Amino acid sequence: MRYPIAIEMGDESHSCGVVVPDLPGCFSAGDTVDEAITNAHEAVLLHLETYLDEGRAFPKPLPIEEHRKNPEFDGWIWAMVSVDLSQLDDKVERVNITLPKRVLRVIDEGAKRSGESRSAFLAKAGIEAARHQ
Repeated sequence: MRYPIAIEMGDESHSCGVVVPDLPGCFSAGDTVDEAITNAHEAVLLHLETYLDEGRAFPKPLPIEEHRKNPEFDGWIWAMVSVDLSQLDDKVERVNITLPKRVLRVIDEGAKRSGESRSAFLAKAGIEAARHQ
């Protein structure tokens, strides 16, 4: 899936700002246009993960030409961010991990307190950790 991004050029004291018009609230920045595009890609992925977590469908991207008609983006430059939706696949995958027994005990105690399976507890912890980076 390809999302158009609008880039507001920066200057010596301001970064380039990025807005993803099809994903309200999704924005990013970078010191250069290339960095802004790279950071926008990550922002789009994280934003789409939020849609998944909330059980919402992904918004369909409009063509750049539709967005260029919006006077809010007058003078901005446009690029596309391509997202590999397989990176957002929720298909269950079995994994084999190695942990010290004391760590496994702590995980199992936490899972029991929260009324979750070990797998659900670890998945939730991983998602929470990623959100707070």
